[in-house]
Amino acid sequence: MCLRTLCCKGPPPPRPEYDVVCIGLAGSGKTSLLSRLSSESTDTIVPTTGFSIKAVGFQNAILNVKELGGADHIKKYWSRYYQGSQGVVFVVNSACSPAELEASRAELHLALQHPQLCTLPFLILANHQDQPAARPVPEVRSFTVQIPRAAGGWDEGGWGGVVFRESVGAWSETGRSKN
Repeated sequence: MCLRTLCCKGPPPPRPEYDVVCIGLAGSGKTSLLSRLSSESTDTIVPTTGFSIKAVGFQNAILNVKELGGADHIKKYWSRYYQGSQGVVFVVNSACSPAELEASRAELHLALQHPQLCTLPFLILANHQDQPAARPVPEVRSFTVQIPRAAGGWDEGGWGGVVFRESVGAWSETGRSKN
């Protein structure tokens, strides 16, 4: 290979950037997830009190992730950060109590019905699968995804696509249509 080929190549083409919002209840593992994806240490993680923004680089794209704190006094401000989002990561603590799982389901359903998010792809991540009390991913999936028709919401049959990856404890919802 000649030197000209190495030095005259020019910069690589820019990777596309996508703006993503990451939400979930307090303690679901949003900060840990982003720290691991960013190859940062998870030893000194503290709860997010407001929001944080991280650029997470992948081989073919960069995700600009707005992580929103999950504490009750912060959740009421989530919608202020939705504008411009191109996708949603919703993190569920699969080792939480039944009451917390129900609260997580309720927040997920509110997000799925929000006008700024309802047409976006959702990745729902069942986190804390390494904990002894963790529910199996299919159980978390069935509990969080099904929304009663009586509530005027969506049901799984009305969603255009469900991509499920049990190996990573995640599935994505795309192309939903309201019934």
